[in-house]
Amino acid sequence: MKFTKLQGLGNDFIVVGGEERLPEHAAELAVRLCDRNFGIGADGLVFVLPSDIADYTMRIINADGSEAEQCGNAIRCVAKYVYDNALVDRNRTELTIETKGAGAQPVQLTLGDDGRVVQVRVDMGEPVLEGRLVPTTIDGNPVKDYPIEAEGRQFRFTAVSMGNPHCVIFVDDAAEFDLHTWGPKLETHPYFPRRANVEFVTVRSRSHAEMRVWERGAGPTLACGTGACATLVAAVLAGQTERTATVSLKGGDLLIEWNERNNRIYMTGPAEIVFTGEVPGNVLAKAGAR
Repeated sequence: MKFTKLQGLGNDFIVVGGEERLPEHAAELAVRLCDRNFGIGADGLVFVLPSDIADYTMRIINADGSEAEQCGNAIRCVAKYVYDNALVDRNRTELTIETKGAGAQPVQLTLGDDGRVVQVRVDMGEPVLEGRLVPTTIDGNPVKDYPIEAEGRQFRFTAVSMGNPHCVIFVDDAAEFDLHTWGPKLETHPYFPRRANVEFVTVRSRSHAEMRVWERGAGPTLACGTGACATLVAAVLAGQTERTATVSLKGGDLLIEWNERNNRIYMTGPAEIVFTGEVPGNVLAKAGAR
């Protein structure tokens, strides 16, 4: 099985094309291949598959074997993968990628001097703010500045879905916040029936927020595109930023815009190839893949 490893701000993925459908043992394969000690190492395994409504569809299997509905960094990586490998007409710089949680999403490609993709702007769709649809167990539209408790510690969060559920919490210093203690406890809080991605955010100015993320199914990652989008939405709802701002993550910056006219979120950021390779048949067999 041939693969390309790509990363968007350090959020890295093993991207596989050429399959007609999601492999039966995709979860077992992801757990094995994403292992950073005994596998290739990645935050997720992404399959690029045919689509009836877009140029391609992507299915994202997290490092723990669970499936993610959407991932902003992964969609940029997939867009680069299909363009750079000439899986679409190279005269096109506007594509659509289908996701499980947010349908077909338009992407705009910026090319470098070598004719390869260096940056991708993604139409991430409209944020979902109704509590039951995020989903949470809370009635509210929006669920904003809502109290949540974990092991006796009180936080306040805003719930946002960008095709996947997010719990955004403002803290004094996101860069130094203890992700490993509070991330898993909040990810699995009873408020979130499908678990949640948890963002800890410090607003630095009206045009700049700093965020750290505990991703559902992956743990702490260097970046989360949908989390950056959810962060801007929460910051705008709280009156702390403008509708366009830079969100700084551990792996770098994303430019996020919440368009007032059409209510859609636009995310702009890089995607890079790390390396290519091939998984030998004996490794596939150990993972239960055929």
